[in-house]
Parts: sequence; C-alpha cells; structure tokens
Amino acid sequence: MEDLIHFSCLIFSSSWPDHFIHLFGNLVSVPSGGTTPCHYGEEVWQDGSSLRTTIRAENEVEANKLANNYRFGFRKWKSHVTERPIEDRSDIVRELYSELNFVRPQGSLITCGNIAYLILFGWWISLAYLLVCVLMFLTIIGVPYGKLCWKLSCYFLWPFGKSILKVTAMTVVDYALVLCRVSTYVWLLLGYPLLGLIHSLACFLSWILVFTIPVAKMNARTLAIILLMPPEDVHIHRLKKVDDQVLLCCYHAFNWYYYKYTLDGINVFAVNLLPLVIATLMVGYVDTENQFVSSEAKFAAAVSSIIPLSYYIGMGIASISAQSNTLSMTFYITALLRGHKAGTKCYEEIVKAALTGTLLGCILFIPGISMIIGGFKHREQRFNSRSAGVSSALLFISVGGVFAPTLFSKAYGSLVCAGCSSSQANTSGPFTCLLRCSYLLDGLFSRPLVYTISVLLPSAYLIGLIFTLKTHSHIYDIQVSDVHDHHQGGHGTVHWSRLRALSVLIMATLLMAACADLTTEHIKPILDHSSISQYFIGVTVLAMVPEIPEIFNGIQFALQNNISLSLEVGNCIAVQVCMIQIPLLILFNTFYDVGFVLLFSDLHLWASIFSVIVVNYIFMDGKSDYFQGTALVVVYLILLALYFFAPSPHAC
Repeated sequence: MEDLIHFSCLIFSSSWPDHFIHLFGNLVSVPSGGTTPCHYGEEVWQDGSSLRTTIRAENEVEANKLANNYRFGFRKWKSHVTERPIEDRSDIVRELYSELNFVRPQGSLITCGNIAYLILFGWWISLAYLLVCVLMFLTIIGVPYGKLCWKLSCYFLWPFGKSILKVTAMTVVDYALVLCRVSTYVWLLLGYPLLGLIHSLACFLSWILVFTIPVAKMNARTLAIILLMPPEDVHIHRLKKVDDQVLLCCYHAFNWYYYKYTLDGINVFAVNLLPLVIATLMVGYVDTENQFVSSEAKFAAAVSSIIPLSYYIGMGIASISAQSNTLSMTFYITALLRGHKAGTKCYEEIVKAALTGTLLGCILFIPGISMIIGGFKHREQRFNSRSAGVSSALLFISVGGVFAPTLFSKAYGSLVCAGCSSSQANTSGPFTCLLRCSYLLDGLFSRPLVYTISVLLPSAYLIGLIFTLKTHSHIYDIQVSDVHDHHQGGHGTVHWSRLRALSVLIMATLLMAACADLTTEHIKPILDHSSISQYFIGVTVLAMVPEIPEIFNGIQFALQNNISLSLEVGNCIAVQVCMIQIPLLILFNTFYDVGFVLLFSDLHLWASIFSVIVVNYIFMDGKSDYFQGTALVVVYLILLALYFFAPSPHAC
C-alpha cells in the first residue's frame, strides 16, 4: 500500500533528541547515514547508540493498538482489530478468502492434500451421489436430476482440475418446463435432503480440521447454489478459459495458511472451539451426578474451554483499548469459595500453585520459547533494555512484596510440626515427625503487613504507569504520522464496535466464571486420585492454559523480529498477577473471609525469586538469541521437575 501510517519508537537516542515529536505529530525523519524505514516489527540499531523501530499500520485504529503494545500496562495483542481491504493483502491471503469460483493458472494437482481428500471425503461423497442417482432414476420423473447426480458423483470423487459452469439452455418447450417443475418437487423431497445431510457432514468435518476449509467451501457452495439450479444449466468441464459463469472450481483441498483465517476478525480456531464451551457448560450443569460424563472429562473440557474464552476476552480488551488482565481471578475466587465451603485448605494451596505457575511461565517460558523460535529465523534480536528494565524493576518489587509475609513468617513465626515422637525417655532428645513442619504466625500480627503490602503493590504499579506513560514516555517515544488511507478514511472499519467489544468481553468473562466454577467443582477427584503432585497440576494446567493465546502472541512478535513485545507479554502478565490480582484476592478475603493467607511454601518462594534473578541477568545486555531462550526454558523445565517430584501439600 502506498499510504501507510508510520510510527517510530526512538529509544535511547542521545544523538537525535530534536527528532522526538508528540503522538500524531509529523513523521520522524531519518538522518543522513541512517537506515531506511523497516517493516512492522523490525528493529534496527544505528550508530551503536539508538534503537529505531519502524512500524507500519493501515489506519489510525491499528496505529493506536500497536502503540499501546509498546506502552507498559497495556495488553499486547497481535491480531488486527480492523478490517483490511482484501485487494491490499497478499496473494496467499486472498486465496484463503476466495469463493472458489474463478479459473486461474494451475500447478500440479497430485498433492498429498488432494490424495488425503480422496481418502477422507471424496469416496463417500461420490458414493452418496451414486445412490441418490439410482434413486432418481427409479422415480423416472427425476431422471434429469439423476443425470446431474451422476456427473457430480464423478466430480466429487476428484474435483481438482475440473470446473462447474452455469450454461443457460437455448431452447425450452412448454412440456419440458412442466416436467422440470414436477421433477423438482421429487428432487426436493427425496434427493436434496439426503445430499444435504452428506454435504453438511462433510462441511462440518472439513471446517473443524481448519486446513481443509476449501473442502468445506466446496460443499457449502454446492449445497447452497448448484443443487438448487435446473439440472440442464449445470455443466462440468476441465479447467480452462471459459466464457460461461464459473460456479465452482477447486485446485487444492489442503492449505497450511488457513491458520490465519478469520471470521469477523475472530481466528478460526477460536470459532471452532466455541461449541466446546457451550457443550461443556451444558453437560457440566445438566449432568450434575456424572452419570453420562466422568468428572475427569468435565474437568478437561472446562480447562480447555478457557482457551477460546481467553482469546475472546483478549480481542475485546484490544478492541476497546482497555488495560487489565484479570482472567484467572474467576478461578481463584471460585476455588477459594469452594474450599472454604468444604472446610479444606487444599483449594487454597492449588490457588497459590496456580499463581506461582503463572509467574514462572510468564517470566521464563513465554520469553524463552519466543527467543528460541524467533532466534531460528533471526540470528540475533535486540530490544530496548531500558524499557525492559522498568518491567524488571517492577518484577523485583512485586515478587518481593508478594513473598514478604512468607519471609516474615520464617523470621518471626513458630515452627510447628505434627505427629512427632521421641525415641528416648527424656523429652530433650531428638524427635521424629511423621508430618512436615511449617511456620505459623499469629494472624493478628501478620494481617497489618499483608494489608500494607496489598496497598503498596497497586501503588507501585500505578507509579510505573505514570512513569512510562507520562513523565518518562520518551523511553518508548511513539510517534504516529498523519493518517492517509484511501479505503477507510484513515480510521478503518473496526471488526467490533466498542459496544460489541464490551458485550463480548462481559459475556466471555461470565462464561469464563462458569468454566472456572466447573473446573473447581471437578478438580477434587483429580486431586484425590492423581499420582502426580497437586503442586504440579497447579503450576502447569491451571496456570498456563489461560495463557496459551499470550504464548502465541509472543511467538508471532518474535517471528516478526519484535522481541521487545515478546518479552513484555510475559512481564506484563507477571507484574499484574502480583500487583493487581493478589491484592484483589486479599481485598476479597477481607470482605468475605475464605481463609486466604498470603503465605507460600518454600518451593514457591525460592522458585519465584530464582526465576526473577535469572531473567534479569538474561535481559541485561539488550540482546537475545535462541541460546538464551533455551536457558530460560531449561530453567523452567527444571522447576517443573521439582514440582512434579515434590510431595503434595499437607492440606491435600
């Protein structure tokens, strides 16, 4: 496109201070000797002192979204929130959205995907047409449609290299019209419903597989258009340059790029997983006695349903430019409520494990896997170490604040053990304890400390926002040029309006709460009968499943040589967990006492502190490669191994 929005992040620039301009100011000019502007996500170091990131967006809305990606505290979102004109997109993307009704130069038709179509779909669709063909011939009056079914039977066995054309008959006599009208009734009563079931099934299966969406389009177009036409108007030919109207032509049944396919801005995987959410809620709240579906299956379905809901919440937040990340709060609160009702501390320990697992995953795994995959494509990636330092400093503050009561209890608490006995007669001898020991601290003595921390942590977060967005915004210094867009007048057509985005956000949050309730309801059998430590379940499944969309966001940013955003994806979530979610849990516990105590196990304490130290050491030089990413992932896996072999919490 000729007219694009350019906005640049000039970071650490000591040589070009006069080039800083305000948001929506004029485009920053590159000094002589500088590099030419690069595409979205590319970062170029100039003169060894400044990092210039040039980003291109189609319209002002996308510019605002991308600018928010670079601001601390805002959710990092990769997907577009506005519609992009199809004519301005690549040939690969245009092919994804084609209606399969045009003839183009063809390549080889003998491909693995086309052969897979023959095995998975072609033979039984062709057989169905053959059976309906026999049925139409038996009715005698439906012979025209029987001939059509024979032609379509041959077509759907191997549709590649053929086209279905609409050719209007030149002469038609009156009795033929009457015959056609009567045969149409027979067709609509006998043939069309049967083929409708066949095409609907094929359409559903191929759509669920995503990469075979061309097969779904082919079946849908046949059902909606071709089978409702007069049979004499439908002709099948080999693909060639024709003057007649092309109704259907397909070259390939399989396309890897369909992972990019969207419907109204929603990724196709999120669309396909939405029925899972509905089915999970229906089965979970109808089959309360677990007569038809086991509790373990309901737990797995409820946890899996969180993935698409996280995507919808992220899309809603990105569309209305909000800034919060409280997805997991619903699970934490419902788990604490259920544990309080059951009179057990096991749920509280699971919540703490999930909180710690989110920290570890966001600090180590998301940056690590992004560095690895991005490093395979880009030899070395650089990022703004000063802006990353803001998040790192807040990480130190937040982790120190969250675990301060735990350290306080170890310093001033009483070591209490259960099941202890002495092998000697005197009580001064050594004791053998069957159960683990823990430090207990008087609640009245520790609560003021917890309340103080729950106030200081959000305050530190607010100060971080003011620092990065107001007083020291030059750390990011995002500039956006004047908008010139021929297609949308510079603003673009958003996929979701603010009202719709807010409605989707509220609905997805409510569904998330329902899935969280089912998760906590059906996790009990998993905890009781699992041979794996409950710590491991909390730090893996419950912690990282809601963050799967964020993991993909980080990987996509890294592949576009925008490792800065990949690192900020995890850091932002980790900081918000400590500085927003945990204080909110404390506030909730203040008004409705569910027994939540901000005391973590030793494993949580040292794993989190060690992770923060490691990631800050990696981030010091402002460079990343696949080796550093491997180091972070290996540390994460080592910590997971510790949790896997650790004994379960004594409360469980």
